[in-house]
Amino acid sequence: MTEDTKLIISNGSIMQQSLISMASESWRFSRVFDRLVMKLDAGEKSRYHSQLRWFIKKVDEALAQVDLRIVNVEGHPFDPGMAATPLNIEEFQPEDSLVVHQMLEPIIMDKNGLVKSGTVILRKL
Repeated sequence: MTEDTKLIISNGSIMQQSLISMASESWRFSRVFDRLVMKLDAGEKSRYHSQLRWFIKKVDEALAQVDLRIVNVEGHPFDPGMAATPLNIEEFQPEDSLVVHQMLEPIIMDKNGLVKSGTVILRKL
């Protein structure tokens, strides 16, 4: 492998990590923005919610161009094998049926599998 090839691979990796970081932060920001929009009156809510959907669509399209995607597991039954770390697992008993109540950090996947695991809050089903 030549030095130029190593540099391209290294830069590609740095670029992918930067994109993953930006995707995670934009996901968090969209969640905050969505909560804020819910406090607005109906007329404004519709307008700003449309802008939020457009923003999320653009982020998803940018991620798709490099074979990445955000996976949201909110509302799904919790499985200990899922690619997310539960912050409050110690609050429950092993026999409890659990569901993902809130995602604090998204799961990011590529065509080969997991790229970045997420962080979740659980609740009883």
